[in-house]
Amino acid sequence: QMQMVESGGGLVQAGGSLRLSCAASGRAISVYAMGWFRQAPGKDREFVARITWNGGATTYTDSVKGRFTISRDTSLNTVYLQMNSLKPEDTAVYYCAADTTYGGTGRSPSEYKYWGQGTQVTVSS
Repeated sequence: QMQMVESGGGLVQAGGSLRLSCAASGRAISVYAMGWFRQAPGKDREFVARITWNGGATTYTDSVKGRFTISRDTSLNTVYLQMNSLKPEDTAVYYCAADTTYGGTGRSPSEYKYWGQGTQVTVSS
């Protein structure tokens, strides 16, 4: 089993920044990629960003390109999401997730096996 714990959420004004962290622990599991998703009230969980664990290749949803940056520290088993120029529409619960299977687009929640509990991000206008 793999445990993942997010941190770094909070309340910020529009235009501000937050950095989310996700620390993975538990028995050694081969992870192909790590992703960030978000879910606003009444909406489906949506893909935000993804990074492959070994090569560090990144993918973003269009609405966050140029504003968000995903990174990872393999020595700490931690993935980060730096969020700049935040907008009210970025308000959501943010989840990190681990994909243990090679292949796929990485944009569907069903591709990820392990999930964190989520951290709330609220952007005020």
